[in-house]
Amino acid sequence: MTPSIAIVHVHNADWRGHGFKLWVPLFLFWIPVILLSPLILLVVFAVSIARRIDPIYALRVFWDITCSLPGTDVRVTADGNKVLVRIL
Repeated sequence: MTPSIAIVHVHNADWRGHGFKLWVPLFLFWIPVILLSPLILLVVFAVSIARRIDPIYALRVFWDITCSLPGTDVRVTADGNKVLVRIL
């Protein structure tokens, strides 16, 4: 399953305890990817041939990484600032 939504929550201590949440619809990013897919495939094949890697294997690894993104939860805290990124 490909990721569909990312939630970015930014909390800054200077904002009196308030932060904001941003819902990013990731499925909208697939539109330019589909339009640029011939160019992306050419680049993947050229790089994999130059690095002596099987191009099908390279595409498979890319697809596996993309499909494993849902459920990712990244939390960063520094100097009272917090950023949370969740991919659903």
